[in-house]
Amino acid sequence: MKLNTLIASTFLLLTAPAAWAESNITVMHPAAFETAPTAMAGGGFMHISNDGDTDDTLLGVEADFPRVELHTTEFTDGVAKMMHVEGVPVPAGGMVALEPGGYHVMFMGLQGNPFEVGETIPATLIFEHAGEVDITFEVVERTMEHNH
Repeated sequence: MKLNTLIASTFLLLTAPAAWAESNITVMHPAAFETAPTAMAGGGFMHISNDGDTDDTLLGVEADFPRVELHTTEFTDGVAKMMHVEGVPVPAGGMVALEPGGYHVMFMGLQGNPFEVGETIPATLIFEHAGEVDITFEVVERTMEHNH
């Protein structure tokens, strides 16, 4: 019995640095708005803070949809256009908001399966330095306070 405990303890010590590696990235309030039954895409929003001393970049998002991209919103003559971006900078010691009218995650190819309030969407954020961060988007009602 003691040998098994020793082996298990040694194994834990050897794997601890990888298993307990700390990320300086914190993701707060990941949410997606409910969509109409005919919507082909939905948006995801969150706040990302970087408590480290190295700038990082959100390079992509993986989720169970035909395409998931990072977008920003550009206004030309008062008309909003969604533009694909290769990454979202997360400055060292700073925070970036992915929110309506700015950066956001675009889930594409809903194909008649709308986001409904109360559903959750598991996803993996991919950062240049922090690597993969698993999160869950909560589908929320689209209300006036979310539209600013």
